[in-house]
Amino acid sequence: MTDKNRETMNKKSDQEDDMTLTNRQGHPVTNNQNIRTVGNRGPATLENYDFIEKISHFDRERIPERVVHARGAGAHGYFEAYGRAGDEPVSKYTRAKLFQEKGKRTPVFVRFSTVIHGGHSPETLRDPRGFAVKFYTEDGNWDLVGNNLKIFFIRDAIKFPDMIHAFKPDPVTNIQDSERFFDFCANSPESFHMVTLVYSPWGIPANYRQMQGSGVNTYKWVNSDGEAVLVKYHWEPKQGIKNLTQKEAEEIQAKNFNHATQDLYDAIERGDYPEWELFVQIMSDDEHPELDFDPLDDTKIWPKDQFPWLPVGRMVLNKNPEDYFNEVEQVTFGTGVLVDGLDFSDDKMLQGRTFSYSDTQRYRVGPNYLQLPINAPKKRVATNQAGGQMQYKVDRASGQNPHINYEPSILGGLKEAEQPGKEYTPKIEGNLVRESIDRNDNTKQAGETYRAFEDWEKDELITNLVNDISKCDPRIQEKMIALAEEADEEYGRRLREGIKNASKEGSSMHPLGNKGGEEAPEMAEEKGRETDSY
Repeated sequence: MTDKNRETMNKKSDQEDDMTLTNRQGHPVTNNQNIRTVGNRGPATLENYDFIEKISHFDRERIPERVVHARGAGAHGYFEAYGRAGDEPVSKYTRAKLFQEKGKRTPVFVRFSTVIHGGHSPETLRDPRGFAVKFYTEDGNWDLVGNNLKIFFIRDAIKFPDMIHAFKPDPVTNIQDSERFFDFCANSPESFHMVTLVYSPWGIPANYRQMQGSGVNTYKWVNSDGEAVLVKYHWEPKQGIKNLTQKEAEEIQAKNFNHATQDLYDAIERGDYPEWELFVQIMSDDEHPELDFDPLDDTKIWPKDQFPWLPVGRMVLNKNPEDYFNEVEQVTFGTGVLVDGLDFSDDKMLQGRTFSYSDTQRYRVGPNYLQLPINAPKKRVATNQAGGQMQYKVDRASGQNPHINYEPSILGGLKEAEQPGKEYTPKIEGNLVRESIDRNDNTKQAGETYRAFEDWEKDELITNLVNDISKCDPRIQEKMIALAEEADEEYGRRLREGIKNASKEGSSMHPLGNKGGEEAPEMAEEKGRETDSY
């Protein structure tokens, strides 16, 4: 914005000072307490312009809520590169500029979230947590969109709507129902490792500052020679990792259901800036038949002893949002938002997410969502895309012929950029099929995770699973027990015994892992205090 434009925007009429209220047309508002009426009792008249503008904007203060990840908190900060991937120069693996120089800082905005429930749901519910980072790099934005857990429930994007439908509240009762959750999971056995994590204390992080993050999907890095490697991303909190039991979470929820948002905000306000270190795991770009899992399978962890975590940088969050709606609510992310030196793998979930994320942003925020300050890159933008709802500027280059909104042209239009480095050209060969990947052991890693748990984590996992599965259809119970037995003998035995001895009374209609939630309506009636009408 030029000084002249800024001066024009700050002009005031004679009856205004810097704190005078106006409407969106710039008109000073002289009475913000009373609408215009026939006499002081009414009725009101239709030409109440200030009122109509004010109330109609109020009616539209909420954009459509995210279908998933609706509840969120966010903060600004920076990413500082180490210039290396472990002990080697990072340029060996990627030419992405933000990683190259030791000490190079890139601005970021991070949004943490819960997945299933609405925008004002408790932050203590058993649920994966979103961990999305927008890097404002010199080459444009890079979005690293992930979760706190390193794997996912499903490995094929076509199942995603069904999974979310099953996990969200019942379409008739509008109450989350664990039988619906386990009905889907029992019939989607690839979900069992994720179920094991979500029903353990890892399913309720203590807060956002003390939880891990993961890119979940497999990506690629590309170097200057056009050579690629497979890569996984992991954020490790310098504050340590803390999780909650179901009982602890319910006690916190009774006092404050915004505790994680408050924790993040308060920490930054007092200067206790949260920090994470970014690690990558690297694998050569091939199918790796020597492994008992497919490296593109997002339901699998890459074992750390085989593919070590290599530190590549750190992230610090040091500034709270100035306005929640403008920043945390309107920020948009997409797995397809990559910069030069970063690329996609053939991970089927990643491919599906890459369409879905940007498509939902265009629906939710509008086709010009990238013109909003929180989403706009911190560099020049010049494009022939124009029009659409809520466009407020044309992304035209300085010196561009305004009549030329297409390419190619010799009449002063935009021109293509030069290709940096050698282009990566993977070879793809095979029949078009509708098949699952062929290395799909659904329970081995779940067993390994169970055996790695401490005793209290195992106890909490079994208790939470028994609370919910014991209320499910017996056919669902048997399928879940069979998966647990396949994963680990002790795991299966404890789950079977727990379900056998559990009370079958009660309902499955309650938040995941909750015990006795179905008793709450009756308790409210019994404990309610009678009073007279007024």
